[in-house]
Amino acid sequence: MVLSPTRPDGAGVPAAGGPDGRDHPGVAGAPAGATAGVLARVRPAGTVYRGREGMWSWVLHRITGIAIFFFLFDHVLGTAVVRVSPQAYNAVMDGYKNPVVGFLEIGLVAAVVFHAFNGVRLTLVDFWSQGPRHQRRLLWVVVGAFVVVMVPFTVVQLLHVFR
Repeated sequence: MVLSPTRPDGAGVPAAGGPDGRDHPGVAGAPAGATAGVLARVRPAGTVYRGREGMWSWVLHRITGIAIFFFLFDHVLGTAVVRVSPQAYNAVMDGYKNPVVGFLEIGLVAAVVFHAFNGVRLTLVDFWSQGPRHQRRLLWVVVGAFVVVMVPFTVVQLLHVFR
């Protein structure tokens, strides 16, 4: 192993390249003469996540949770206006009667539906002994249920928005 000259003691710090201290262009951290099987297990430089279904489900669950939180915050503030002035409340409610808000409502319902179905999936994965084994299949069930619920809702909502 070639040790790094930047450490005064030179202890255990490989120079640039793979674990054996030699440079291996093309594959970060791959030993010289590595087989295709070894190269397949080497993580590309700079990546943390693989981008599989579980990661995207996690990301969407966090995004939808934050979106729902901000909606609830806005909803409480908008509803609290009625205590200040009923006329101001009516003005706020009139502002919500436009097509842009109709599309935002579709997004809100989509966030709530996905968050709810994915929350059930996460509960099953965490508390059902077979959950981790079936987590990918459960995610596709969530996607299917999401589509089954959202397609009819979106049609009805768009009819309402454009009437």
